[in-house]
Amino acid sequence: MKIVITGASGFVAQQIIPTLMDAGVTLLLVGRDPQELEAQYPSLESCGYDALAERSKGVDALLHLAVRNNDQAGDIGAFREINVELLRSVVESAKAAGVRRIIYTSTLHSEDSRAATPYGQSKAEAEAYLNAQTDLDVTILKLAAVYGTDYHGKLAVIKKVPGFLRGLAFKALASLRPTVHSSLVAEAVLGAARGDIRGTLRTTDEQKGNGVYGWTKRLIDLAFVAFVAFFLFWLLIICWALVKLTSPGPGIFAQTRVGKSGQHFTCYKFRTMHSGTKQAGTHEVTAAAVTKVGAFMRKTKIDELPQILNILKNELSLVGPRPCLPNQTELVEARTARGVYSVKPGISGWAQIQNVDMSEPVRLAKLDQEYIALQTLPLDLKIIIKTVTGSGQGDKVASR
Repeated sequence: MKIVITGASGFVAQQIIPTLMDAGVTLLLVGRDPQELEAQYPSLESCGYDALAERSKGVDALLHLAVRNNDQAGDIGAFREINVELLRSVVESAKAAGVRRIIYTSTLHSEDSRAATPYGQSKAEAEAYLNAQTDLDVTILKLAAVYGTDYHGKLAVIKKVPGFLRGLAFKALASLRPTVHSSLVAEAVLGAARGDIRGTLRTTDEQKGNGVYGWTKRLIDLAFVAFVAFFLFWLLIICWALVKLTSPGPGIFAQTRVGKSGQHFTCYKFRTMHSGTKQAGTHEVTAAAVTKVGAFMRKTKIDELPQILNILKNELSLVGPRPCLPNQTELVEARTARGVYSVKPGISGWAQIQNVDMSEPVRLAKLDQEYIALQTLPLDLKIIIKTVTGSGQGDKVASR
């Protein structure tokens, strides 16, 4: 396999080139200063942008890393010059050389409100340009903050921490913003170059192995359990009694759900539907199945409170993908394909505050996958606040 890398003198290139070489990839490095590249990588081919079209013939893929980064000053014009116009020029050169597979490293900053910055806006424009190239096989890797043998950009603050505390400090910082190790970036590049990865992929550590994030999230979950048990026990008793008194059947509804690693567990909620209602996704049940008390509980999300038992048993978290029924096979398959079962499910989640429920299984699974890539303590807090303030009304029953 042969890959062309533009912007090869930059930090990300420095971190991933050794891994690509170890994988047996032949590299052609491209930059504004070929002599600098030759001095930096004497064993590798290198050239300037003016020779890109000629030297790229017969390569398998082009990896575009050249960027004006967010730690550099400049107006939108300065960012467009590098992040958009240079990209256009590189793509045209690639087309002229017959290269049809383009791998572009973008950023999470191109999304949502972050795209309002000159950096984020220019990267979003670059993504739009690439997505319009229907004659190319394009993979866009939206990278979190990259680190490897060194720290760069906003992560460089880690280097100011004493060596023996650096690992803990990094995990604390990573719990607050998405990060990605360079080895995962190289792995994604190889997958895209082989054609195994297409479209847009958020490339992050997904908080794997981050004990600071995991234990902090667990402590928040347990604090919620303690708060409900000590300060809202009266509400639990009243709700249980109202359910029992207003419709025949148990006060607590127990149902099998799919949890972490695809394991089944029993989920507890206040019963909001008439006894005998079929075991199906909420969107498959008519509004007539919901009791009057149940409708109020569902709207206020009070029916979820008994799930503190599931949190206590470590089967559930406050925030995570909403657990589904085992018989919701389309959703189970979509989540399995996207690695959603690598994390604990939650009482509320990223999809729910965007009003996406289990009636849209593929879209829901994609948002669950997005949450796993983006998860941080600030994002979890945002989801909790939006849930409490009424964003997302949970799984909606059928209209008739």
